[in-house]
Amino acid sequence: MEKHPSPPSSVWLLRKKRRALRGSVLVPAINISAVSLSLALIALAQQVMSCEKPRRCQRRNAVCIMRKVMILSVLFEEVRDLGIFLTPSALKCFRELYVILQRTKYLLEDCDSDVSCVWLSVQTQEISNQFYGLIQDMSSALDMLPLRLLDISNEVKEQVELLRNQAKRAKLFVDQAEEQLCTDVFAVLNEFEREVAPDEFQIRRILEGLNLENAMDCQRETELLEEEMKIQKELGSEKNVSLINSLIGFMRYCKCVLFGMDFDSQFQSSNKTQLCRIDSQDASFIPDEFRCPISLDLMREPVIVSTGQTYDLASITRWIKEGHSTCPKSGQNLVHTNLTPNYALRSLIVQYCTEHKIPFENSERCKKSSFLENIPSTKASLEAAKRTAEFLVEKLCTGSFEVKKQVVYELRLLAKCGMDNRACIAEAGAIPLLVPLVSSKDPKAQEHAVTAFLNLSLYESNKTRIMEAGALQPIIRVITSGCSMEARENAAATLFSISSVDEYKKLIGETSEAIPALIDLLRDGTARGKSDAANALFRLSAFHGNDLQVVAAGAVPLLVNLLTDERPGLVDEAISVLALLSRQFEGLIAISETSAIPLLISLLKSGTSSPKTKENSVAILLALCCHAGAEIVNMLLRMPSLIPALYSLLTSGTPRARKKANSLLRILHNWEPSQTPQNILTSQNQNPVTSVM
Repeated sequence: MEKHPSPPSSVWLLRKKRRALRGSVLVPAINISAVSLSLALIALAQQVMSCEKPRRCQRRNAVCIMRKVMILSVLFEEVRDLGIFLTPSALKCFRELYVILQRTKYLLEDCDSDVSCVWLSVQTQEISNQFYGLIQDMSSALDMLPLRLLDISNEVKEQVELLRNQAKRAKLFVDQAEEQLCTDVFAVLNEFEREVAPDEFQIRRILEGLNLENAMDCQRETELLEEEMKIQKELGSEKNVSLINSLIGFMRYCKCVLFGMDFDSQFQSSNKTQLCRIDSQDASFIPDEFRCPISLDLMREPVIVSTGQTYDLASITRWIKEGHSTCPKSGQNLVHTNLTPNYALRSLIVQYCTEHKIPFENSERCKKSSFLENIPSTKASLEAAKRTAEFLVEKLCTGSFEVKKQVVYELRLLAKCGMDNRACIAEAGAIPLLVPLVSSKDPKAQEHAVTAFLNLSLYESNKTRIMEAGALQPIIRVITSGCSMEARENAAATLFSISSVDEYKKLIGETSEAIPALIDLLRDGTARGKSDAANALFRLSAFHGNDLQVVAAGAVPLLVNLLTDERPGLVDEAISVLALLSRQFEGLIAISETSAIPLLISLLKSGTSSPKTKENSVAILLALCCHAGAEIVNMLLRMPSLIPALYSLLTSGTPRARKKANSLLRILHNWEPSQTPQNILTSQNQNPVTSVM
């Protein structure tokens, strides 16, 4: 599964906030005035009436309760306009109604278009009960209202009295069509559990009842179900989590198998519609500040150059690689070619695209929260995944290139979460069929294929399958010259995943292009690309012999440069590789020839450095003192800030960091040109430096 999870979607955060509010319904203060309470009730009633009416499920219940709220709003407005005095019982009634209106608002919001309709359908009985309960509570509250004592118009009194009587006589309403829909959905899930292929006519009837007309609708349902699963997981409802997991498998099956019978017409048309939405319809209202000055397209990864101008990463990278040394917009010379991510602008673009329903092709590694990895598959979801994978692999064998490109994208999505899904795809025979697409000249086909390999490689058995299928060389070529930066990054992450097997560390190291390709990405990649390259180099360097190759290929200066990077995680990853390389004399010499020592001391002093970074920093400094020559010790002695940093590490560092800090302090306190660092450390009579103050 792709890494680097991004912040949760705005829809999920909004719905999470709603659920949190449910448990903390506001109750008006006891001493609140009638006018203030009326004003609050009017505002709340308007919010309820402005809620979007459900388009698919619970429409009748929603309309019914909104009409009742409309009548109540007339009562509240009259009390406000006439400044009517409220008796204690009337005040109590109004306070109860305030709570009921809040609950009504939350329930209506839970039935809106941002909630999965298939989830609403299987909850139809429970949701209907909630609507019925609200009306019953409304009836009880109105029983406390002394209408005869209120100085309001007879017309309003009649309306409220009629409302009270209707609420008393109200009965639970469960829409028969929705109830049948719920029964049909559970019947299909039961067929999956019994490993029986569901009846196509029955599935089409379900989708028709849910107003799901095409593959894009099913994909949207899948995304909404995943958001609902996050909420149910946080609420601790394991039963609902399992049910939603089965529904996700069902929706994926519908998307691929049912609507995928004619890939050429169905998927191509949906893709063209989605892509053209930006190219034409939405092109007129995308703000200029969200467009790249080079391509004039919506920026996906905005970055800032040395002149302060912002460009899309892909466009400015291509501009620089073509040999340009000036800023395209201002014409000024670029002092350097470092690119700084513009996170603030990117957040605004994502928010804008969400609000205007513009597709935003974010890195998939930033979309999926890792919590989905820990959701166990149900029998229904597993069987649905098997049948979906088998269908897609068959299309991968027989379809046209455009069909294969769409199929590999669906496999990529299917493999994003869940080890069972990855196993199903591999067992269906997909891995050998994906290898040719990794070498495709089509940017999207290549990106989808290499990302599918990244996702599949997280399942341990698939690492061997990928290697045996001959995918290693094509993946390495993508790191070097992939059609997109996303493909290059995901190819590097795939190497990192595969190299968890010791045997494959050796094989990858023996492939002459692998380590140079990763170092090229370490030099030219985005922050994520550099992170992927550093992680892969770290794992490969753990195998003896590969570390010397990494040093010889020129990784050390690049890694040292990353020690000043302010982006999260890069310093930790870079120094971890340097610590591995410092175990070899060649690595120490390469480190000593850079500006690493002041940077390492700075990391030791920094309050923001992680414990692991400080541990690696002191380990490298100790190794330099012991093996790289007396001049290193003399250099450290001339840096007064080092000693206090080491003493601080003795009390606050990890056990390994404390041990290495103690050894380094021994060398510095007892250094004499006639001695060697090793002699100082092995001296039997040397007291621990912790006693020297």
